[in-house]
Amino acid sequence: MGAEARLKELGLELPTLATPVANYVPFKVDGRVIYLSGQGPRKPDGSYHTGKVGRDVSVEEAYQHARIIGLGLLAAAQMAAGSLDRVEVLKVLGMVNAMPDFGDQPNVINGCSDLFVAVLGERGRHARSAVGMGSLPNGMSVEIEAVMRIVD
Repeated sequence: MGAEARLKELGLELPTLATPVANYVPFKVDGRVIYLSGQGPRKPDGSYHTGKVGRDVSVEEAYQHARIIGLGLLAAAQMAAGSLDRVEVLKVLGMVNAMPDFGDQPNVINGCSDLFVAVLGERGRHARSAVGMGSLPNGMSVEIEAVMRIVD
């Protein structure tokens, strides 16, 4: 089963890519490597899910925010590669807007990682860093960037 069919089976839909608000692009392709710009968890109205994880946002809510970001990253990858069936995830950097004593960043970023594996299977498994940040742009709760590869 292809990635698009898996998305449908999971009841998921890729979002429309948002227009960058600064001087950057959603992705850059170098040969077979796709560098995906960091994304935040967008609500349907285009605003972000915001707040400090561990104070305003629970780990479970932040996990869902990371999952939303994963869908956005897959949308950018699909645009770059032409099809999700041609995409393999190499590296993920997950940043959590967290309280100083918060240490559950990996469980938050699992929202994105679990989605990638559910949609792409083994091609969704990746190297990863999950770190805490004192703040993120627009007060968003989570930001994730990724490096992927175009495969035949």
